[in-house]
Order: sequence, then C-alpha cells, then structure tokens
Amino acid sequence: MTKVYDLIIIGGGPIGLACGIEAQKAGLEYLILEKGTLCNSIYNYPVNMTFFSTSERLEMAGIPFMSIGAKPTRTEALEYYRRIYQHFQLKVNLYEGVKTLVKSGDEFEIKTSKSTYRSRKLVLATGFYDLPNLMDVPGEELPKVLHYYKEPWPFIAQKVLVVGGANSAVDAALECWRKGAEVSIVLLGDEVDENVKYWVRPDIMNRIKEGSIRAFPRSSVKSISETEVTISTPDGEVTIENDWVLAMTGYKPNFALLDQLGVELSLDEKRQPCYDQANQESNVPGVYLAGVVCGGLNTREFFIENSIVHAESIVKDILLKSKKPA
Repeated sequence: MTKVYDLIIIGGGPIGLACGIEAQKAGLEYLILEKGTLCNSIYNYPVNMTFFSTSERLEMAGIPFMSIGAKPTRTEALEYYRRIYQHFQLKVNLYEGVKTLVKSGDEFEIKTSKSTYRSRKLVLATGFYDLPNLMDVPGEELPKVLHYYKEPWPFIAQKVLVVGGANSAVDAALECWRKGAEVSIVLLGDEVDENVKYWVRPDIMNRIKEGSIRAFPRSSVKSISETEVTISTPDGEVTIENDWVLAMTGYKPNFALLDQLGVELSLDEKRQPCYDQANQESNVPGVYLAGVVCGGLNTREFFIENSIVHAESIVKDILLKSKKPA
C-alpha cells in the first residue's frame, strides 16, 4: 500500500520550508518536494544580488538571520535557509520535480521524476522564477540570448543588450558595464522602473544620462541575429551590433500544475489563482497556495516577508478540517 501523507508541499523555497516547519510542529506527516536545490529560486538569483528587505524581515520560526550589512546578500540568504532546514531536520526531497497532480476522491496522487506519492492535502509554494516571459521574436532561441543572469565575467569586452527596466535588468546592465562590456538597454517605458532599489536607481539613471549606457526608451526588440539586434523605437527601427542579449523580462508561475488540479485563474491580465485569503485554500478543496504563486502574473504583491504567515494559516486550517488537535 502506498503511504498517504497528511500534507505534501511542492516547492523548497523559504515559504515551502515555513510550511514544513508548521506541519512538523503540528505533528502532520508531511514531505517537501523540490525540483532543484534548496531554495532553488534564490540560488538562481544573480551572484551579487542584495535583497531589498532587511534580514530581520526575512526571519522565520524564531531563528535569527544575521547579515553583515542591513540588507542581506544572496549568499547570506542561502546560508540562512540552509541552517533553517538543518535546524528543524525538515523532510525535503531535492532534485525531484513534480510531473503530474491528480485528485482522486479526498486524496491526491503526485507523480514526480523519481516516484509516486499520495497525500490528503497539497500546498503549492512554487514561486514564479521557473518560466521566463518570452519576447516571442525571431532569434530568441539563439544561444546568445539568456533569460537568467548570474555574474558579469562572461561579458568582458562584449556588446551586451539588456532588455527590461526592473531590478534584474538594472543590476545586469550596471555590473556588465563596470566589467568593461559595451551595454545598451531596451526600456518599455520612458525610463527604468520607479520601483528599482532606491540605492541603485540613481546609478543607472546617471549612467544613461552621461551616455555610458545607451538606452532605448519606449522600445522593444524586433529580431535577433548572430551578430546584430534590431530594435523598434519611437523613431523607427535601429539595428546595433551585438554579442549577447540578456532578456530580463520577468518570470511567471508554473500555471500547468494549477491547471492540472483545476485551480481557477482570474480572467484579467493578472491571471491570479482563486483562493481564500483567510486560509489560503484554493477553489479546489485540499489544495492550498502559499507565497508569490498567489499573485499569478502580479509578482510584485507577494514577498518572503509577507508570505511566511501563509504557512501558519494553512496548517491551522488543515488541523481544523481534519479535527487533529493543535
């Protein structure tokens, strides 16, 4: 007989770990499934990334988050959540991606890359960093086009076009320029996003103003070739020489898993999943949503610091409905 878990949590990032902690405290038989490394999304952030939030706002379960500066780095966050995992001895299966989710009666069947599981409840804490928003232009499939940026060293003495005006794009543009790349940036609006980190935005604005980084405002990429990029601008098409395109165009949740379960999405541009904000349960009984996946394509509403509370709400509701003592 296949073991039936009380709860399976899909996603081993900070919010998935928080759900695991609450499940463990409540005495639930649980398992966290993570398709990559622990906190895979944070691992895939740029190497030199600094969080917008302060370290104390990212803390969970009463474990202090110590960082050298007021705002922690990617490396400090990875170490903190590793210690969380180790301290609580959380049950996490790494490098085990979920393939299919099927509801059968009051239980769920979860098929992964390695095994099959059954569970009475599900939490989807899958984040949004898996699937990049594509530009859908000719040449986007070329090896020179990257949707994830790690560090500037590969782009020394290269002609780099950065697409996007948010934090990831600005960080990539500035880092590559400082390592000797010839950087241009394509902006959808008049200038970089007003929500770019406040200590970084003046830097990129000044680099654009002085001409160190060439900006194409109110523009978009039309096509990409091995040696050039053609850009649609308000003044017509412009073709520039190019070695690399860093398409920092944002990311979206894995809607496929939601679709498999029948989780409804809003019909507007946000495509926000349907769920009860009081307990995080979706329109599908027994399926809970935690973290940034709750926002659909609106990825700027949910963060680690305001989503940790989802874990407690979810486990409290599971206990209530299963009549397990808290």
